[in-house]
Parts: sequence; structure tokens; C-alpha cells
Amino acid sequence: MNRELSPSLQMQFMRPAQLEAAARAFPVVYVPFGLIEWHGRHLPLGNDALKAHGILVKTAETFGGVVYPPVYFPHDVNVPADITPEQAAADWRLCMLSALFERLKQTGFRVIIGVSGHNVQSQIDMVNQALKPVVADGTITGIGLWEISLSQCDESNTDHAAKWETSNMQFFYPDLVDLSQLGTGPLAPGMKPPDGIGGLDPREHASAEVGRRNVELASEAIGRKAQELLASLPGEHRAFRLPGISPEHWWAI
Repeated sequence: MNRELSPSLQMQFMRPAQLEAAARAFPVVYVPFGLIEWHGRHLPLGNDALKAHGILVKTAETFGGVVYPPVYFPHDVNVPADITPEQAAADWRLCMLSALFERLKQTGFRVIIGVSGHNVQSQIDMVNQALKPVVADGTITGIGLWEISLSQCDESNTDHAAKWETSNMQFFYPDLVDLSQLGTGPLAPGMKPPDGIGGLDPREHASAEVGRRNVELASEAIGRKAQELLASLPGEHRAFRLPGISPEHWWAI
């Protein structure tokens, strides 16, 4: 566990009273997504979800809400753009995510924000399609995003195991980064073997400070979006609506 990321906002570490208090104060839940994937020899395989999770904890620290544990699943599933809520609910590929979102809804959250650290459109599509049947009644809302969808600029961007992703890990989990694994020679360009890195050479361009600023901008933008989404709901649906986080009202997500 990263001691720089508040455990009191991460659902897996929270006690019932903490979860209920946080949900009543700002009924937004953030769900980080990624997959187990090559990220160079110098970064952890779970980089994408770890990155998204860290950014979302920073969002919750500033804006409120709670963060669900990282969710890992592959992205190589084509989701029809015109799928209906009924199809989404019945499609086995989306069943798991829709079920998760439905449980979060039943827990009382009013906004669900799914954030993928794996910057491939099909994973965002899957998150958004899985949300469709859950938000269809208009009592809650939600969205799927990449971690930098709302903050992309000169100081906030992404790549594959290069400047940006390495910087994020240097900020969040410096003990998991080992740049010496890359050696001293030139890296193969364009994600090619043996390095599989896409972007600026992390040995020259990555730093914890670059990661800190990227995380700051991304988390701020996501937090503002959370506020906007909550405000978009009818007034009667903006508050946490479960009687309490206790066995008679709730058991599991």
C-alpha cells in the first residue's frame, strides 16, 4: 500500500462508518480499470490500473467520494456502439461490469466514474456500455474516461511505459520502478521489441515531479467532472439514499 494515498478513501480499507460518511458527504464512487500488460522491463505489469487508482484516490482526497479497488480486465472485446440497455444487460461480456455498477447504485451512490489507465478506446467503450442499463432510469449518472481525457495538455498526458507512465509510477510507487533494467543503449522505436516502449525515453524525460504535476491536473479535472455530473441529476436524486451501511440494508459490492 502506498502511504501517500489515503487508505480512508479506498473502499477496501474503509470501515462501515467511514464508507457511509464519505458517501453521504459526496455520493460519488470512482472505479479504476486496467489490465496486466507489458510496460517495459522497468515498470510493473499492473501499471495501468495502479495509475488510474492513484489518480482517483487523489481526486477523492480533494473533492470527496470513495475509490473502488482496481479492476483488471482485457480490452480486446468489440462492443457495438449502438447497443441497447437491454442488450448490454444480457451480454455476457458486459455482465460483470454492469453487475458491479448496479451494486454500487444499490449501495446508494449517485455518480459512478470509471477511469481506465489503459488508453485503448475499446476499454472505455465497455465501461460506458456497461453503465447504460444502470443509469437508464435517470436516478444516477456515470461516465467512462481515460485518466487524462479531461486534463490533456503539455503537463498532463500519457504514453506506453515512456515519459508519462514512468513518471506516474515514480510519483506513486518509486520502489516499483527500476530504470536500470533498460540498460544504457538506444530503445527500440514505436513499441517494438525488445523494449515495447512507446514515447519519450523515460531515462531522459521521466521524473517524480513530472508525475506529480500530471496526477494533480488529472485528478482535479476528474473531480470537477464528478461535481458536474452530480449537479446534473434532479435534486431528489443527488443524495446518498441507502438508510445505512449496515447488515439490514447492505451487505456486499
